Amino acid sequence: MNRISVRGMAVASATAVTAVGAVVGVASGDAKPTQVSDVAGSTLLADIPAGSSSQIVADNLARQSDAQQSAALVTAQKAAAQVARTKAADAAHAKAAAEQRTRQAAAASRAAAQQRQQLVSYSPGTVQALAASIIGDNVQFSCFSHIVTRESGWNYRAVNAGSGAYGLVQALPGDKMASVASDWRTNPATQIKWGLNYMNSRYGSPCGAWSFWQAHSWY
Repeated sequence: MNRISVRGMAVASATAVTAVGAVVGVASGDAKPTQVSDVAGSTLLADIPAGSSSQIVADNLARQSDAQQSAALVTAQKAAAQVARTKAADAAHAKAAAEQRTRQAAAASRAAAQQRQQLVSYSPGTVQALAASIIGDNVQFSCFSHIVTRESGWNYRAVNAGSGAYGLVQALPGDKMASVASDWRTNPATQIKWGLNYMNSRYGSPCGAWSFWQAHSWY
């Protein structure tokens, strides 16, 4: 039975009750009849959802709640991921900045050391004493000294105007001595070490290099 038929029955029933009441009222002398609206306006059973309809509503509400919770979870996860990415980017930036500062500090330290080295002036006697301490053997030092005296006059900043050879042992080009240290332009010790290695590897010793020099006026 549908809502219309139920409500129609209710109205019909109310009408019947009213009719009976009217008859009874007339019989008893009561002229006030029972109003149809008093009965028909009351809540009908048809207004209450049936069991299956209530379950459908409940299921719909449950699905809506689940969807809202899922959406909220996805939103929270996205926000957390964004926070993590931001933190990672900040950490990477801070690390790169720290590494850059470290490199800059190291470069500044090297530049300062080179400037200090350039301000230092070594006399020929000081350079000779340094060479003697590095070579050790007096005979080999004597041969080394003969070559250096003729090549540069113990001037560790000597430059050959024609070839560009540089330093005590007139390395050509001068930057060959960077294999020993980067301060080859200003540090006589670096030049002495490179010259000694060159003489030993090419002629066996400074005295071997001196013998060749005497025969050819170069080595």
